[in-house]
Amino acid sequence: MTDTTIQPAGTSELPATRKPTKIVQRRWGLLLVVTAAPHSNDVITSAMRLAQAVLDEGKTVRMWACGYANMLTQKAHGDTKLINTRDPEGFYPSSAHIVREMLAANPGKFAWIACTACSAERGATDHIAEVRFRSPLRFVSTIEAADQTVFIGGA
Repeated sequence: MTDTTIQPAGTSELPATRKPTKIVQRRWGLLLVVTAAPHSNDVITSAMRLAQAVLDEGKTVRMWACGYANMLTQKAHGDTKLINTRDPEGFYPSSAHIVREMLAANPGKFAWIACTACSAERGATDHIAEVRFRSPLRFVSTIEAADQTVFIGGA
């Protein structure tokens, strides 16, 4: 029996061995993993305030929305909440609007990630355009790319 080597078409010998390219992942100062339902308690507000405080210090923040936190950035929210009957002239931004504004005010310093599995399980797949999607398979590498990781909101 002879040893057969498959070669690319048009070549007479195997290509030289290539060194694998190392992918360098961007570092983030803080990864906030938000797992709470948006209106169950003050967890989301606390997470957003923490993110803003870190940004105000000139550091970088990445938010990973897990579970029902993926409802926060749905396009259906529009820019405002329902009219406040006690202050009909007031502006009360929606969560999607707040996230969009934070992203616009902090380019390259703030990022929002929607977990693809959590979004799909909840039918929350119509996020604002600025939201990035990540598979849960990339969760560990996202944690490794952060100097600090904080889980907020429960299991």
